[in-house]
Amino acid sequence: MRPRPTTGRIVGGILVIILAAVGADAQPAVPVVANTVKSGDVPIYLTGIGHVQAYNTVTVRSQIQGQITQIAFTEGQAVHIGDLLAQIDPRPYQATLDQTIANRNRDQADLGNAQANLNRNLPLLSQGFATQQLVDNERAQIAELTAAVQSDEAAIEAAQVQLSYTRLTSPINGVTGIRQIDIGNIIHPTDANGLVVVTQLQPISVIFTLPQTDLMRLQQHMAHGSLTVVAYGQDRQTQLDQGTLLLLDNQIDQATGTLQLKANFPNASGRLWPGELVNARLLIDTRHDGLTIASTAVQEGPEGKYVFVVMPDNSVAIRSIATTHLSDGIDLVDSGLSAGEQVVVEGQSRLQSGSHVTILTGKAAKSFAAENTQAVP
Repeated sequence: MRPRPTTGRIVGGILVIILAAVGADAQPAVPVVANTVKSGDVPIYLTGIGHVQAYNTVTVRSQIQGQITQIAFTEGQAVHIGDLLAQIDPRPYQATLDQTIANRNRDQADLGNAQANLNRNLPLLSQGFATQQLVDNERAQIAELTAAVQSDEAAIEAAQVQLSYTRLTSPINGVTGIRQIDIGNIIHPTDANGLVVVTQLQPISVIFTLPQTDLMRLQQHMAHGSLTVVAYGQDRQTQLDQGTLLLLDNQIDQATGTLQLKANFPNASGRLWPGELVNARLLIDTRHDGLTIASTAVQEGPEGKYVFVVMPDNSVAIRSIATTHLSDGIDLVDSGLSAGEQVVVEGQSRLQSGSHVTILTGKAAKSFAAENTQAVP
């Protein structure tokens, strides 16, 4: 306290000395960083960690044994259904096909001869120049040769299938992996690694988990239509793609209390890759004209959550609020604030109700926020 000069007066013959005290010097303004309460459409997400899974994965294997005479792809190449990947020596299988065709032609010739004999003997039978036994034998021979021709046709189809297996083609649209066998080697149907693995990347899937407590909420929103899922990178800032929720798993993992979900993404830009870890955000609702503030503005006290609101005279007032944490450092305000009000987001440790503040902006605000972050143990 800084005393005033003394003053006095006589009361009842006694000089009374009066010392008047002057109030303490005004406290200096506290530097803080403040943000404005924003209003707008607020998307509400459920966030989980997941991994990318190829929509289809196929190990290309040979169905026959033979020598590889041609490799028709390069590792990492994009391929389409039916594209040639490798050629097996077709000569043994072509020879088998030629032989079955020859057998069919022979049996067809025999069948034609037997039919001609029957056609000649039928008129003779009515005239008594041919026996019934002869005609019956010829009919039986025709039936036998007809069956032989049908068997030959089936053998030809089988040989054609075997010959087609000499061309190893891609069964899906996708990207080839590392080649597992080189040209000149003998490939077998029992080879463990096959020729190459082809993975389909467009579309692609993401498997992620959410707490089982979200199950009922999910079911309610799924009943009203498909839900949007957004995939972000590990930095939680880079959006990789946007897709649609496909399904909820049919059981909850009792060990972790979580539920698996699967979403499909078009992946047109190819930014999602099988095995990649991602952050999946499931959009379940949008709060229209919702109020948002930075999560760092919200303080916890004995009576619940509160913030320091900057008043028009640059003093601060404590305001009790109710919020719901969203993501990326943003809270949704349920009550206690109005759009356009300013709240302190950095520097609250030196504040109390009625404190005057200096609001930092620009580089000063960034430096102040960085210093406060480093000071937190």
